[in-house]
Order: sequence, then structure tokens, then C-alpha cells
Amino acid sequence: QVQLVESGGGLVQPGGSLRLSCATSGFTFSSADMSWFRQAPGEGLAWVSSIDSAGDKKYYAGFVKGRFTISRDNDKNTVYLQMNSLKSDDTAVYYCGKGSIRGQGTQVIVSS
Repeated sequence: QVQLVESGGGLVQPGGSLRLSCATSGFTFSSADMSWFRQAPGEGLAWVSSIDSAGDKKYYAGFVKGRFTISRDNDKNTVYLQMNSLKSDDTAVYYCGKGSIRGQGTQVIVSS
């Protein structure tokens, strides 16, 4: 079955960086568009970014554009989210997703 396992979250100071990874299995990764979502405390799930199956087309929510970069390695069946210039508002649980399927998430806390 489809498995998505996020990692790379943690505590970081404002202005810092983190790189999230999502290791996948159970489907043909190289044929799948992938996305990242996040859920901040007390809020609903928000879409963050998407990448097409070849890694050629990338899309970002306005609140992360210019700070976050999505990428993928089809040989490793892994999708990444490089997060720079982090703000306290970026504090959330981050999930990768394939269609309606999401992993268990990884916590990101941006705080001094």
C-alpha cells in the first residue's frame, strides 16, 4: 500500500532553515505528482507546494513563495521541501501527499 514517511522537522530559530524529506513506497513514484501541506495549531490543513512527476513544474502557496523550494529524486522515491527564512507563522505539522493520501507528518517549530 501507499506509504509516505516525512522527516526533517524540528525546532529552528526565526530566519533559519530546514529541509523536510518524504520517503515513499507502494506506488510508482516517478509517475506521481506530489505535494506538501501543513497544519498550524488550531487551523485547518493548508496546501504549501506541489511538483509534477518529472520535477519540471513546481507550484507554491503565496505565503511560502520565494522562501521554500520543492524538489524530488525519482531514483530515491523521495520528495523534499527546503524551507529558508523561516518565520514563527511557519510553525506547523508538515505533511507530504499523493492525491488524498498523506503521511503522519513532521513537526516544525519556529521559535527563538
